[in-house]
Amino acid sequence: MAELKPMKKKKSDVAQKEIFASCDFASLGLHSALCDQLRERMGFEAPTLVQAQAIPVILSGKHVLVNAATGTGKTVTYLAPIIHQLQKYDKKIQRCDGTFALVLVPTHELCMQVYENLQKLLHRFHWIVPGYIMGGENRSKEKARLRKGISILVATPGRLLDHLKHTSSFVHKNLRWIVFDEADRILELGFGKEIEEILDILGSRPHMSESKDDEFVRQNLLLSATLNEKVNHLANISLDNPVMIGLDDTKIKPSNKQVTLLDNAIETLQNSGKALTNEEYKLPAQLSQRYVKVPCGSRLVVLLSVLKSLFTGEPSQKIVVFFSTCDAVDFHHALISKFHGLSNFQSDTETRELFVKCNILKLHGNMKHEDRVKTFNAIKTDKSALLLSTDVSARGLDFPKVRCIIQYDSPGEATEYVHRVGRTARLGEKGDSLLFLQPIEGDYLEELKKHGVVLTEYPLVKLLDGFPLKRNRFKKFVTVEMHPWVLDLQKSLESFILSEVKVKKLAENAFCSWVRAYSAHRGELKSIFMVKKLHLGHVAKSFALKEQPSLVGRSVQKKHTEKRKRTHKVKEGLKKKRKMVNYEEE
Repeated sequence: MAELKPMKKKKSDVAQKEIFASCDFASLGLHSALCDQLRERMGFEAPTLVQAQAIPVILSGKHVLVNAATGTGKTVTYLAPIIHQLQKYDKKIQRCDGTFALVLVPTHELCMQVYENLQKLLHRFHWIVPGYIMGGENRSKEKARLRKGISILVATPGRLLDHLKHTSSFVHKNLRWIVFDEADRILELGFGKEIEEILDILGSRPHMSESKDDEFVRQNLLLSATLNEKVNHLANISLDNPVMIGLDDTKIKPSNKQVTLLDNAIETLQNSGKALTNEEYKLPAQLSQRYVKVPCGSRLVVLLSVLKSLFTGEPSQKIVVFFSTCDAVDFHHALISKFHGLSNFQSDTETRELFVKCNILKLHGNMKHEDRVKTFNAIKTDKSALLLSTDVSARGLDFPKVRCIIQYDSPGEATEYVHRVGRTARLGEKGDSLLFLQPIEGDYLEELKKHGVVLTEYPLVKLLDGFPLKRNRFKKFVTVEMHPWVLDLQKSLESFILSEVKVKKLAENAFCSWVRAYSAHRGELKSIFMVKKLHLGHVAKSFALKEQPSLVGRSVQKKHTEKRKRTHKVKEGLKKKRKMVNYEEE
């Protein structure tokens, strides 16, 4: 059976040289106890190249813009120097002093991850208190924590702004650092206005910080995987003559003015006709990238076959599958959690097992906060797990030992491709990625090539031939959709959906949201992912629905028609009653 090759735990020498520096943390100027925590609790024997470049600059007090590959330890890049500076104050800081450092992140999961890293690094600096606030948490409890005092605060923008406006006990008079982690994602999620308001309230725009008579000069740090106009604007209003880390120096013209410097970086990228390149994003050399072209109606069968192959070959591993919508995540989670495989294939004496045997998790933005936290903790601690997720997992999150990333739904932009695959092959570890494409979407490979991303084809036929067939069916076939295994498994999936009313409803919802998401591709991708090129009957088949989309539509339309008829009858009845009353009065 064709499989993605098992990932070796040992890091390659090439990857080590590309990611790790030849120095140690102590040589960067960090406190010895902090260096011990980095080694013992974070697993860093040596700093990454990005850390080695950025930490001394951050220690010097300058504003910094970091643009580096995913999985290169950017969180430690800003946390370590902040902790180092706080621990060396002549008078130990106290909780009543309030917040000294503020870290802004885009999502709940990244908020929790940064907070957990803080707890590890502060193990020997107990007087420095970490904390977090984010949407979905109990606001009153957050208010109580802020009243007691939090030295380093991790926050999502909306909840932070709420407390800045309405929590009078939130002390931030000693604020020295503001960090924008995953700044591009923060802005993509629509927090631009909130960020500007936060900067105004805290007095952290460059012209404001110059006029403040603080004991320490305010220092702002911005970390972003991509450079665009919005990030450029945020950098210009928050950074004062920043040092650029991780950017290709040959592509940026030197200048004394921060605006010109950042504009030149943006302009150079735009003039090249690229949003990103392999060189700029430095995709890990140890990452194996493949694609598989699958007819629309066979997508679900192939996804389940790939997953079964992977978990059969190596049960103890973690795999993340990306979908375009929350509804799609819910449907596939329900399906994989209950589906037992080919009907009538196993003997009566044989125990019916799940088709894909693993711990199945899901994560998306519409889930309850406590459920998101539960999933986040499970994927980090479990040795074997399958995570089905939207792009909420694509940025910044460090899930240990993720073996493979499957992009079942193509990302909306080439930048998102890079962020998704960045969940594996981190810090020198090997990893695999697999991109699903329909035959009509082949031009997407050319779009990725423009950005320096080159993929090789996955041996789909070899995979399908490796599965046993029912009733010794003849193996010869013309197309993938006519492969005996595909036909048998598709039939079993459709029978399963018909027998499970709740799962069928999830499938119908997922179908509708998938079509909407498919039509929402932007820019150059709009000409590749066109709804009018799709056969909606085949799309329905990819959700194991026997009914054509028009029939699904008619059933919904029929319900609305019946409702309108009932309403009309009630109105007509009321009219007749009124006429009778009026007649009797006359």
